[in-house]
Amino acid sequence: MPARAGVVRGAPVNVPRAGLTWLLIGQALLLVPLWWQLPPWLLLFWLVCSAWRIQVYRMRARVPGRGLRTAMVVLAAVAVFFSSGRSFGLETAAALVVAAFLLKLLELNTRRDAWVLLLLGLFCQVVAYLFDASLPWALYSVLPLAALLAAMVGLQGGQGERLGPPLRRAAGLLLQAVPLALLLFVCFPRIAPLWSLPLNSGQARTGLADVVAPGDIATLAQSPELAFRVSFDGPPPARRQLYWRAFTLERFDGRRWQQGGLSRFQAVQPWQPVGEPWRYRVIQEPTDKPWLFALDVARSTAPDVQQTQDYRLQRRRPVDQPLYYSVESWPQVVRDPQLAPALRQQNLQLPATGDPRMRAWASDMARRYPESEALVAAMLQRYHEQDYHYSLRPATLGSDSIDGFFFDTRRGFCAHFAGAMTFALRAAGIPARMVVGYQGGELNPAGNYFTVRQYDAHAWVEYWRQGQGWRSVDPTFAVAPQRIDQGLAEALGADEPFLQGSPFSMLRYRDLAWLNTLRLGWENLNYGWERWVLGYQQAQQSELLLRWFKGWAIWVLPTAGTLTVLLLGLAVLRPWRRQVDRVLRQFLRFERLLGWHGLTRAPGEGPHAFAERAAQQLPGSAQAIHTFAQAYTRQRYAGEAAAPATLAVQLNDVRRSLAGRTGPQRKPLP
Repeated sequence: MPARAGVVRGAPVNVPRAGLTWLLIGQALLLVPLWWQLPPWLLLFWLVCSAWRIQVYRMRARVPGRGLRTAMVVLAAVAVFFSSGRSFGLETAAALVVAAFLLKLLELNTRRDAWVLLLLGLFCQVVAYLFDASLPWALYSVLPLAALLAAMVGLQGGQGERLGPPLRRAAGLLLQAVPLALLLFVCFPRIAPLWSLPLNSGQARTGLADVVAPGDIATLAQSPELAFRVSFDGPPPARRQLYWRAFTLERFDGRRWQQGGLSRFQAVQPWQPVGEPWRYRVIQEPTDKPWLFALDVARSTAPDVQQTQDYRLQRRRPVDQPLYYSVESWPQVVRDPQLAPALRQQNLQLPATGDPRMRAWASDMARRYPESEALVAAMLQRYHEQDYHYSLRPATLGSDSIDGFFFDTRRGFCAHFAGAMTFALRAAGIPARMVVGYQGGELNPAGNYFTVRQYDAHAWVEYWRQGQGWRSVDPTFAVAPQRIDQGLAEALGADEPFLQGSPFSMLRYRDLAWLNTLRLGWENLNYGWERWVLGYQQAQQSELLLRWFKGWAIWVLPTAGTLTVLLLGLAVLRPWRRQVDRVLRQFLRFERLLGWHGLTRAPGEGPHAFAERAAQQLPGSAQAIHTFAQAYTRQRYAGEAAAPATLAVQLNDVRRSLAGRTGPQRKPLP
C-alpha cells in the first residue's frame, strides 16, 4: 500500500513507546532544578529538541542529518561559551553536559542511542547535586530517578507496552535498592575523590567579604540566608559569649577596612590551653572563602585547617560546599602577651591624612587616660551616655567618614562603632584591630543547636595591652545591648522593620507560635540531613563505627561486608533454583567426543543432521551414533521422560565404538 502523504519513512521503530515516553518525562524532571544555574536559552533549546523528537516518533518529521546535527552541536557549544562570560567554570561544564543530553534526542534512532541518553540523564542528576545537595532536592530527585529507571525497564519491552508497568517495576527496584544503599553509605570507606573539580562558580554569594565598609555589614543584616549551624557538647555558652570570629581587618584607607598581610599568611604563635574548653561541631554553608567560624581561642582537628596569626581558623582551599568540622575553644587563653614589632606597626597603621577631629580627640583622651583600659572605658561610656543610635540606615558620610559618624550623625551599625573605636585607639597609640564575624544565633529547641544567619553578621574590636595580650571589646553593646543579648530584631524595635527586603521569609513571623514551630521543625530536619548525610565523612564514619563495634571494627567490618556481598549474590542469583539440564549435558559430551575425532557441529546444524554427517564419516560407529541421536531427539523434542542415565549408556557405546581409532583425525567441514 502506498505511504500516506506526510509520513516519513525510517522512523525509530526500535525504541519502544514506553521507554521513549519515560525518557522524555525524566529529562523534563531533571532540568527543573537546573534552570537557576543554566542559561535561559537552554529551555527553548529543550522544547525544540523534544518537539522534534515527538514529531519524528509520530512519523511527521525526519531525523536530522549528520550535517545539521553537527551544526547544532557547534552552535550549542558557542552559545554556552558566550553565555558563561567566556570563562570555563562549573556552570559552563554543566551547561555543556545538559546541551549534549538534549541534542542526543535528535539522534535517538536505536535502543543503543536510548541507553546512551539514559546514562546521560543519570549523570545530569549527579551534576545537579553539585549545585544543591539540600533535603528538598534529595526528596525531589527520587522523581527523575524513578522516571529514568522506568525508561530503562521500558526499553526492554515491546512497542505496545503501557506506561504503568515500567513505573511499577522501577519503583520495586528502588525499594529493593534502599537497604543496600544504606548499608554501603554507612559502612563503605569514605574515599577522597581521585579527581578534583573547583566548585567556585563565580556567582556572588551573600556573606562576609575581604574588604569591609560600614554599609556592607548593614546590607548583610537584611539577609536571612543561613551562614552556619552549631551544636555544643553539653550546655552552650550564654548568648553574649557567642562571638564567632571569621577574620580581622587591620588596614584602613580612610573609607574601607581590609585584612593585613601578616595575619593572613603567618602561623599563630604557640599557645597553651587554659581551663575547660567548649566543644562543638559546625556545619558551615559555602562561602567561596577559606576562613571558618569559631569562638576564641579555637583549635580544630580537621587535617586541612590551620590557625593563622590573628587566631582565625582557615582552610587551604575555599569552602565551596557545606563543610562539617569539630572545634574546641578556650576563652581564657592569653593571646600574644608580647607583640612583634611588625604586628605592632600593622595594628597602629592610619592614613597619612583625614579625620582630623578624631585624631585630636584621641590624642586628648590619651593624655587624660594613659592606661588603655581607662581609655577604652571612657570611650564606651561616651557611646552609652551620648546620643548614639543603632540603625541599619545611617546617614551618608563624607570623605572624613570617621569624623562624620563620631561627631555628627551618630547613627550607625556595628561596623561604624567598631571602626571609629579602632581608629581612636590607634590614634592614641594603642594597637587595635577590627574583628569581623557573627554574633549570637537562634537556638532551635527541637535539635538543641544554634542557627547563625547573615543578619547576625557583626564587628567588634580587639586592642592590645602589654603582658595581657589581645583584649576583646564590643562598642555595640554600649549603644544597643539588646542586639547582643536578644538579637537584631529586638535591637531595631519598631523604628526599622526586620528583614524588610524579605517579605516571604518565615523569620518575619516568629511571633506566630504555630508557624514558628513548623519553621523550627523543618529546619531541624534540614540540619539532620546536613549533619548525618552531607557531613558523614571519614572522621564521622570512624567515630560511629567505633562506637558501635568498639575494638571489633577492624575485623567485623570486612567480615560483615564479605558476608553481605555473598548473601546478596545468593539472593539475586538463587543457584538453588537453577535446574541443571542433564539431557543437554550428555549431548554436549557427545559433541566433544566427536570433535576429538575431527567432527565439529556447524552453527545452526541440528542434532539429526550432525549425527547423519558423523555416521557417514565414521561408518564403524554409525549404528551407535544413530541410536544416541534418536534417543536424544525423543527426550529433547518429543516429550518423552528424560532418562539421562540411558543417554549416558548410549554415549558409552559410541565411545567404545570409536576406541579402535588411533587418535584424533581432524577433518575440515564439508
